[in-house]
Amino acid sequence: MSTYDHYTSPPPEPVWSVPAAGDARFSWEYDNGRDRLLALYQKGKDKQWDGAKRIDWDLEVDPYDPLGTPDEALSLHGTRHWAKMTEKDKGDLRRHYSSWQFSQFLHGEQGAMVCAARIVESVPDLDAKFYSATQTMDEARHAEIYGRFLHEKIGMLYPINDNLQGLLGDTLRDSRWDMPYLGMQVLIEGLALAAFGMIRDTTDKPLPKQILAYVMQDEARHVAFGRMALRDYYRQLTDAELREREEFVIEGCYLMRDRLRGLEVLENFGIPRREAEEYTEQSEFLHLFRKLLFSRIVPCVKDIGLWGERLQRAYVDMGVFELGDSSLDLLMTQDEEVAERLDRERFAAEEAERVAEVEGVIADGAN
Repeated sequence: MSTYDHYTSPPPEPVWSVPAAGDARFSWEYDNGRDRLLALYQKGKDKQWDGAKRIDWDLEVDPYDPLGTPDEALSLHGTRHWAKMTEKDKGDLRRHYSSWQFSQFLHGEQGAMVCAARIVESVPDLDAKFYSATQTMDEARHAEIYGRFLHEKIGMLYPINDNLQGLLGDTLRDSRWDMPYLGMQVLIEGLALAAFGMIRDTTDKPLPKQILAYVMQDEARHVAFGRMALRDYYRQLTDAELREREEFVIEGCYLMRDRLRGLEVLENFGIPRREAEEYTEQSEFLHLFRKLLFSRIVPCVKDIGLWGERLQRAYVDMGVFELGDSSLDLLMTQDEEVAERLDRERFAAEEAERVAEVEGVIADGAN
């Protein structure tokens, strides 16, 4: 069955073509490299994994409650429409919201794969090319996993959100080699990481928890890579060049904030767009969710040296300025520990099953 059979509405075109800009750069220096980046490259090689084997795809998922979403998290909760909805309607709403969220994750991961490949092509340093090559494989695996979850477990996909597509297009069309880092590694992936983490830490459903934990383990390396590369490069830029990148960040953050409403879902339930916008603006849960989604972006932007007055004012306006003091290293360490703990728990359970099976065979033989 084609993916198009699962879309709530078909994408306008089967292939989105973004004109390439900028140079492909070759480096003839094959020996020297930054120790931190080469160490990250080695870690990227060591940590490759197979999504078909590491994830337990036999786990059951209720497509009408894939994430265990509470009523309060749904934008229609408490509105005049909620009282009219049957339990089936509420299940359909949960299914659509989960599909919308994971569809944007899927489209974003394909974007990350293309951006990582673009970095391999355009970045001037070979150590960065090496690491970006491992990241390209990581992003392909993530897209594979999210696509499988949507096809097999939810059975529904949403097209890419307009604002996400706009930011992705701006990132790819820019001829400056650092922009795929900034647009994807810092903004889009930073936002996705926070969304992944919120769902990972609140869902009681084992399959999406596994998927998100293992993806986040990879993404912790990707954000570290972006920070290293951009921090080094941005020290060399003029004030004017830094301001240009800050303007890109400001515009991107407003776009990202505005794309997090899931208005497409409410429109599919017959809610007029203006009314849907009002409900999302009034949702206390969504306000908290949108603020926490910047928990990875703001400290990263500050860390790489983009912290001018206008950017700070924008973050004050968004209510996320204080997040600049968060510890990214602590967050990334915790992401890796969650995935490792899940592995230990799963391996212990499998070992216990094998021991019980052997003991059962022995007991049957003794009888």
